[in-house]
Amino acid sequence: MDYETLVNLQGYLKFFLILVVFIIFYSYAFSLYRRDKKGERNFEKYSDLVHDDSIKSDPLEERNKEKEKNEKESIK
Repeated sequence: MDYETLVNLQGYLKFFLILVVFIIFYSYAFSLYRRDKKGERNFEKYSDLVHDDSIKSDPLEERNKEKEKNEKESIK
C-alpha cells in the first residue's frame, strides 16, 4: 500500500469511529431523557447524596423488609 491509500484509510476509520461514539453517547442521553419522562428514576435525589453522606441523614428509599426476607430465604 502506498502512503495516499493509508491516509485515506485512516480518514475513513476516524470518521466511522467518531460516528459510532456519537451514536453511543446520543443513545445514552436519549435513554436518560426517556427514563426521566417516564419517572423511572429520579436522578436529582441521588445527586445530592454526594454532599449529604452523613450517618444521620435520612435514607433515600424505603426498604421492603418482607421482600428482602423472602430473597434471603430463597437463597438458602
